[in-house]
Amino acid sequence: MSTLRENPRLADLQRYVAEMEREHGFIDQTVLQKCLLLGEEIGELFRAVRKAENMPLEAHRQAGAIDEEIADVLISLCSIANRSGVDLETAFRKKEERNKERVWA
Repeated sequence: MSTLRENPRLADLQRYVAEMEREHGFIDQTVLQKCLLLGEEIGELFRAVRKAENMPLEAHRQAGAIDEEIADVLISLCSIANRSGVDLETAFRKKEERNKERVWA
C-alpha cells in the first residue's frame, strides 16, 4: 500500500495519487471521467459548506465534512494533472508569476 511522506510537496501528492489509483484500479479512467468526478466532488464540497453555514439542505442528501471534501477535490485535481502531464507545482508557480503582472482592481 502506498504511503505519503510527512510534509509532502505537490509532486509527492501527485505521485501518491498515481500510486493509489494503480492500486485501486482507477488508472484507466480518462481525463474526461476524472473531470466529471471533480465536478461531483466540488458539489459535495459546496454541500458541506452549506451544512457548515447552517443553510438548508435536501433532506435525502448527506453532507460530509469540509476538510474531507477539499481533500477529495485535491485528489481529483492530482488525477487530472497526472493524466494531462501537468506538474502542479510548476503550473502554480508559473501562474502566480503571470498573476503578479495583473491589475487587480
